[in-house]
Amino acid sequence: MLAECLEYLAPVSGEAMLDATLGGAGHSAAIAAKLAPNGLLVGLDRDMEAINAARIRLSEQESTSIILRYGSFGKMAEIFAADSELAAQKFDGILFDLGVSSHQLDTERGFSFRRDEPLNMKMDATDASQPTAADILATESEVEIARILWEYGEERFSRRIAQNIVAHREANKPLTTTAHLVELVENSIPRRAQTRDIHPATLTFMALRIAVNRELEQLKDGLEAAISRLKPGGRIVVLSYHSLEDRIVKQIFAAHAGRLPGASGMSPAAFLPANTNAPDLEILTRKPVPPTDEETRRNPRARSAKLRAAKRL
Repeated sequence: MLAECLEYLAPVSGEAMLDATLGGAGHSAAIAAKLAPNGLLVGLDRDMEAINAARIRLSEQESTSIILRYGSFGKMAEIFAADSELAAQKFDGILFDLGVSSHQLDTERGFSFRRDEPLNMKMDATDASQPTAADILATESEVEIARILWEYGEERFSRRIAQNIVAHREANKPLTTTAHLVELVENSIPRRAQTRDIHPATLTFMALRIAVNRELEQLKDGLEAAISRLKPGGRIVVLSYHSLEDRIVKQIFAAHAGRLPGASGMSPAAFLPANTNAPDLEILTRKPVPPTDEETRRNPRARSAKLRAAKRL
């Protein structure tokens, strides 16, 4: 959704913008070109491989200053506060493109169920303290695994899948590769419940990835830090790919706009006290913007994308 991102970010020459999810720098390259001359683009990513690849791709942007930093957007406040170049920096636009990047899907870290790879799923491949997906499946209880699959993936067969995962490891058959997990999930979901539209392992893989990388917790902290870094009139754009992500974005934007989401009529939210903080955001997208049919045909990975945008007051 590059065109839509550029429409709501509206970058112009000389502005300063932040790509909080640098990835393969596809969005960043287009933004940097709009900021020239004399603009500033800051890129942030928790994947050092992505940063190295982005540095090469952005090297042609000679008339726009480029600053790339390693780290999760969930720790944006601490990263920028400790950085002499960025401690006082405010931005005219900030972009979040959530979830796993195309670069990560194409690496052998277990994000994709299309190939047989180690069950890693870490966005930060250098963080030894972070458990892998295989670690979670090998150590967590059946109840916790079922919770992860249900809460993060909305997988309705979460209990059956968790039960089979624990049975495998108790039989000294730990799940260590994507092929092992795909086979188990396919055998756990009744054939009548499997469709051609979505691979039966999709929700399980997504849930594990979210758990491994603590994506929802990181999103809340990252959005709050980003909003505080916006200049008056600055725009924030978020692309999400999961209902839980979109819900967090919607709620945080609504809270900063001085209203409660979904508080009309007789809904429970209508009886909560009004937000007493002075509004500091104007919501630009009344409903999330979906990709066009043309883009979905050209890039199937974009089919579940939802864009929300807001402007700093």
